[in-house]
Amino acid sequence: MRVKVISRSADEFTRERSNDLQRVSRNYDPNLRTQEKAVEYVRALNAAKLDKVFARPFIGAMDGHVDAISCMAKNPSHLKGVFSGSMDGDIRLWDIASRKTVCQYPGHQGAVRGLSVSTDGRILVSCGSDCTVRLWRVPLASGIESDDSSDSSDKTLASYVWKNAFWAVDHQWEGNLFATAGGSQVDIWDHNRSQPVNSFGWGNDTVISVRFNPGEPNVLATSSSDRSIAIYDLRTSSAAIKVTMTTKTNSIAWNPMEPMNFTAANENCNCYSYDARKLPEAKCVHKDHVSAVMDIDYSPTGREFVTGSYDRTVRIFQYNGGHSREIYHTKRMQRVFCVKFSCDASYVISGSDDTNLRLWKAKASEQLGVILPRERKKHEYMEAVKNRYKHLPEVKRILRHRHLPKPIYKAGLLRRTMADAEKRKEDRRRAHSAPGSMPRKSIRKNKIIQVIE
Repeated sequence: MRVKVISRSADEFTRERSNDLQRVSRNYDPNLRTQEKAVEYVRALNAAKLDKVFARPFIGAMDGHVDAISCMAKNPSHLKGVFSGSMDGDIRLWDIASRKTVCQYPGHQGAVRGLSVSTDGRILVSCGSDCTVRLWRVPLASGIESDDSSDSSDKTLASYVWKNAFWAVDHQWEGNLFATAGGSQVDIWDHNRSQPVNSFGWGNDTVISVRFNPGEPNVLATSSSDRSIAIYDLRTSSAAIKVTMTTKTNSIAWNPMEPMNFTAANENCNCYSYDARKLPEAKCVHKDHVSAVMDIDYSPTGREFVTGSYDRTVRIFQYNGGHSREIYHTKRMQRVFCVKFSCDASYVISGSDDTNLRLWKAKASEQLGVILPRERKKHEYMEAVKNRYKHLPEVKRILRHRHLPKPIYKAGLLRRTMADAEKRKEDRRRAHSAPGSMPRKSIRKNKIIQVIE
C-alpha cells in the first residue's frame, strides 16, 4: 500500500540564527482561500484609515522675510535650493534641508514680481515693480554655507533699467534667453545684452505671467489682464494663437512630461488644462478652490500639480483629475501667492502673505527618513490594495474626506448652491424656449469667449 506524504527537508525550514525570519509556505490556490477578497477589503479599509491617522503634511516654516512673499524659483542644479522674493524688494536663497537662509540679494527698490534661474543653476534673474531686471550670481551648490556677510555687489552680474514695471520673468529651459512680462508686451533678453533682443505684443493690456515651454525652447505662453492666454514663437515675429476667457488667468504652468499641455490658474477659482494644439476646448477643469487661484506649478513627474489660492489653502491635483487630492492649510497661513514642487517631487513649498515660506510633504502620510526593504514592500502592498478597492463606498468615503476650515467649507457650500441655482435657471429657460435655440455647451468650452489665430 502506498501512502502520499509531504516530504520537507528540515534544512530548508530551520533558522540558522535565532533572529532570522521563519520561513512560511503558503498555498495561493483560490479554492483553498475563499475569504481572500474579504480579507483584502478589510486591509484596504484599514490602510485608508491609517493614512488619515499618520497624515502629518506640515514639516516647518521658514521665517525671515518682513513682507509678503510674492514669488519663488527653484534651482534646477541644486535639490535643496529655493529662492523667494518679497514685496519689500528682499530676495533670499533658502536651504530646504536646514530651513535657513543661505544668502540675501538686496538691490530692488520695490516689490519683486518675478524670479527665475538659468538651466545651469549659476544665474538668478529677478524683476520687479522698480522697472529693473537684475542678474545675480548663485553660490555653488557644494558651498551651501551662509554668506550673509559678503558684499551684495559681489553677487550682482548686471542690472538693466527699462521703461515699465515688470510682472513676471522666466528663463529658457535650454539657452541664454529669458523673457519678462511688463506693460503690454513680452520682452526677450539675452544675458549679455542690456536691451531686449525681441519684443512681442498683442493688445494694450498688461501681461501678467510668462512661461517657456520645457520641450520647445522657442515657444512661450503668456496671460494678460484682458483675460487672454497667448502662445508666442520666438522664430516668428508675431503670436501664434490667442484665446480669451471670461475671467483673468493669474499663472500658467507647462507639463514637463507632456510639453504640449499646460494648465492655467484662473480668477474664477478653477484651473483649466489645455492642449496647445487644440485651444478652443479645455482638456480638463480642476475645481475645489473657493477663491482666485494665484499660482500653479507642476511636479517633475508631470502627474500632479500644486496650486496656491487667495482662500489661504494649498491644493494638489492629479494632472487629469477634476478635484484635488490633498488640501493643506494652517491657522496662521494667509493668502498664498506662490507655490512650487521640489525638484524630486517629494515636497511642496508655499509662500504667503504672512511673510513665511512653508514646507509640506507631497504625500501627507509618507514616512520620512530611511525605510527598510520590508517596510517599503508593506507600503507598496497597502497602496496597491487601496487602489484596487478605492471604488467601493466605504473606502472611497475615507479616502476623499478632508478636514476643512469652517470659512472654506461654508464658501464651498455656497458655491455649490449658486451653481445648482444657475443650472436650474438654465434648464427652465431651455424648457420654455424653441427647440434648438439654446444648445448645451460643455463646461470645458463655456468659459472661452473667442480664439484668434
